[in-house]
Amino acid sequence: MSKPLKKPAKSKDTDLFEGAEPKPRAPVKVASRGTGGEADYTAADIEVLEGLEPVRRRPGMYIGGTDEKALHHLFAEVIDNSMDEALAGHATFIGVELSADGFLTVTDNGRGIPIDPHPKFPKKSALEVIMCTLHSGGKFDSKVYETSGGLHGVGISVVNALSSLLEVEVARSQKLYRMTFERGHPKGKLEDLGKINNRRGTRVRFKPDTDIFGAKAAFKPQRLFKMTRSKAYLFGGVEIRWNCAPELLKGVEDVPAEATFHFPGGLKDYLAAAIHADTLVHPDIFSGKSGRNGAHGACEWAVAWTADADGFLSSYTNTVPTPDGGTHESGLRSALLRGLKDHAERVGQGKRAASVTSEDVMVGAAVMLSVFVREPEFQGQTKDRLATAEAQRIVEQAMKDPFDHWLSGNPNMANRLLDFVVDRAEERLRRRQEKETARKTAGKKLRLPGKLADCSDAGTEGSELFIVEGDSAGGSAKQARDRKTQAVLPLRGKILNVASAGKDKLAANAQLSDLVQAIGCGMLAQYREEDLRYQRIIIMTDADVDGAHIASLLITFFYQQMRPLIDQGHLFLAVPPLYKLTHGSKSVYARDDAHKEALIKSEFNANAKVEVNRFKGLGEMMPAQLKETTMDPARRTLLKVVLLADDRDTTADSVERLMGTKAEARFAFISDKAEFASEEMLDV
Repeated sequence: MSKPLKKPAKSKDTDLFEGAEPKPRAPVKVASRGTGGEADYTAADIEVLEGLEPVRRRPGMYIGGTDEKALHHLFAEVIDNSMDEALAGHATFIGVELSADGFLTVTDNGRGIPIDPHPKFPKKSALEVIMCTLHSGGKFDSKVYETSGGLHGVGISVVNALSSLLEVEVARSQKLYRMTFERGHPKGKLEDLGKINNRRGTRVRFKPDTDIFGAKAAFKPQRLFKMTRSKAYLFGGVEIRWNCAPELLKGVEDVPAEATFHFPGGLKDYLAAAIHADTLVHPDIFSGKSGRNGAHGACEWAVAWTADADGFLSSYTNTVPTPDGGTHESGLRSALLRGLKDHAERVGQGKRAASVTSEDVMVGAAVMLSVFVREPEFQGQTKDRLATAEAQRIVEQAMKDPFDHWLSGNPNMANRLLDFVVDRAEERLRRRQEKETARKTAGKKLRLPGKLADCSDAGTEGSELFIVEGDSAGGSAKQARDRKTQAVLPLRGKILNVASAGKDKLAANAQLSDLVQAIGCGMLAQYREEDLRYQRIIIMTDADVDGAHIASLLITFFYQQMRPLIDQGHLFLAVPPLYKLTHGSKSVYARDDAHKEALIKSEFNANAKVEVNRFKGLGEMMPAQLKETTMDPARRTLLKVVLLADDRDTTADSVERLMGTKAEARFAFISDKAEFASEEMLDV
């Protein structure tokens, strides 16, 4: 027999529980009307939003907001419908046109939206029901679409609700129909435009509502072009035609007015184009397909490992991008990890690979993944993350055997890939161990290069590393520095030109190894901002041509191997003086010839006999002079190295031409740009 339940403990607010009598309470006063009481809250205050009004009142619930990303999501919803027709085998081409008036048009040669009366709403055409009713469409029943990107029946109706004007044309059974909508409401009945030959499908033309997205809301040609091209890569059986008004492309790079996309090679073609300039660990791209595009459980992938660049993973479900990943990405990671570990066992390196995780496998991996599943489950209406559990099994099973065969087909390259991944695992474990050591002994320094004179402060904030040329300059800098916050690393002569040197030379170079170790944050894909040991990295070379050359070599190294160091504003150039000008008890310093002439005129009398001393290098300067002119934060001048956001392609081209292996390109560049560009100095 069960024991009776104990009575709950009494609280200050109530002592009511089952079987207890309530204590009498003071009567509750009801506020009079107008003061926020019960009388002010009646049935008349309950709103019932009908039709598409909920979308206009709360667009964030349907497209994630009203920013630029949400604006372009409207295009994704429309083109996804056309892609679903292509995947189902009913459409072979899709047209995308951006007009000068801001209208975007998407056309396909599929079956066309049904225009006959809807059984549930006999006075309305199916077209009107689809455009004006949430949760309506042909994708709830898998008999119509085996797989599709639109699943909730809200896509095209949401676009209609958030467009100031939307026009739909449907060509079916050799007849053309048209219907126009304004902010989600029909402007009239469905029009029968008569007989038409050699045309079928759907054409949707719309313009986003500025009341929702803001007065300056407009589609970006670059973003639309990229989205359009990616759809063609995702399904090799469709041809997509791009057209953009030329006046919208002024100042826009890499976007043509017209283009046709058709990629029978699918994701492999896309990945090959994306990584064409990168060095691959394994020379071949691992790619393949399982099942039929559009079929339940189909999968396509392309994977390559880059040795000198960050990796990426772009995944799609039923051609819809899933930037936040999901179960299909988990399946891919699991398949790659298991395949590499199985290969390690086959070649007798199982113990080496025991500590490898999927995180290590994905370092440097460039991945394209596309899956097709029936009735996928997403997190959120914008479908950013796939939640279908079955997708993990589909991808893992589809990739397992092909990956084993790919590795077995070239054992030497497979071993090279295994070594690359094991190195990443060992580096990860080493970093973790270093962090644990740092936590246990916070005041103890890590093992650092012998020539480094480190600062005493353990924190990064306010700390500086001066990179100087030669031991002589290093000796002066070490005496001139503030030992608390300033560290000095002398380098011997000119460092390796990394733009023209191979990876083996780079790895074997002791000076660069010391530099990387001193800075602490790693290179390329292994760069970690949180491990950076200094707030500022300052290149301090002689104020002459040789010094400028050394500085350019160092900047090239940081640009190619530690780009985030520049992006985050950590790299600077010191500006040491070239001349000391003296007359009587007065002394000033000049950084170059032009500055010298200007100071002679501005700082001394016209008839004064000014003594001019030229410094041959930093090593000849007294520590007090070096501190006064170049290292003291209160009096020095630094140049900050920056990359202009809108000129990065030009920068990359300039570095390659000036520092690369082609002498003729360097000669042509210097001939074209013989004049020196003025530099803006930044005092810090």
